[in-house]
Amino acid sequence: MLEIKNLHAGVDGKQILKGINLVIQAGEVHAVMGPNGSGKSTLAQVLAGRDGYSISTGEVLYDGKDLLEMDPEERAREGVFLAFQYPVEIPGVNSTYFLKAALNEIRKSKGLPELDAIEFLTLVKEKMKLLDLSEDLLKRPVNEGFSGGEKKRNEIFQMAVLEPKLAILDETDSGLDIDALRIVSGGVNKLKRPDNAQLLITHYQRLLNYIVPDYVHVLYDGRIVRSGSRELALELEEKGYDWLIKEAA
Repeated sequence: MLEIKNLHAGVDGKQILKGINLVIQAGEVHAVMGPNGSGKSTLAQVLAGRDGYSISTGEVLYDGKDLLEMDPEERAREGVFLAFQYPVEIPGVNSTYFLKAALNEIRKSKGLPELDAIEFLTLVKEKMKLLDLSEDLLKRPVNEGFSGGEKKRNEIFQMAVLEPKLAILDETDSGLDIDALRIVSGGVNKLKRPDNAQLLITHYQRLLNYIVPDYVHVLYDGRIVRSGSRELALELEEKGYDWLIKEAA
């Protein structure tokens, strides 16, 4: 589904990614861990197509297509979803209208008919039951006045409605207490299918207690310096990153 080849990228003239190679197949969950400043969030932003990041060399193939040639809107229509570390508030924009517009853009790009209001609300209520969310969420502006946990749950709800093929979760566990982490992780697990994939970006192993990855990659100084199973994350929890950084040096 996703193949990253020798990706070099940066921002404001600073090189941050220095040769990323990664392959993600459909049905897989990959976790990227690493210390602050290692390039984890930069990788997420580059894959999502955020402005301001420059690609100096490398290739990213998504379902055989050149992802880097697509604008952010096209990537979203093709099924790439980014859950932000700090979800933004959109005052005055009703959550229902926001999601309905986004979903219908995706449907139009696939040649499917748009959902009318009744069809959309039926779909949304099914997804809310799946994630144990209150329908009050639909009446509120997007993320306005939400707590940190509510914002993260709202993003997983958006993910449930849009059904992306590739979900990139950038530090979804950031700022969550144990109860919120359990709810958010449970929602992510319920959305896993054989035809989609998830890329989790996190500092801490605790998220991986709830969302069990197929592969764990350690990013340091813009490069993947070690890959392994979930046991690698447990080893990092016990030993920290210093031993790997010394090896990489």
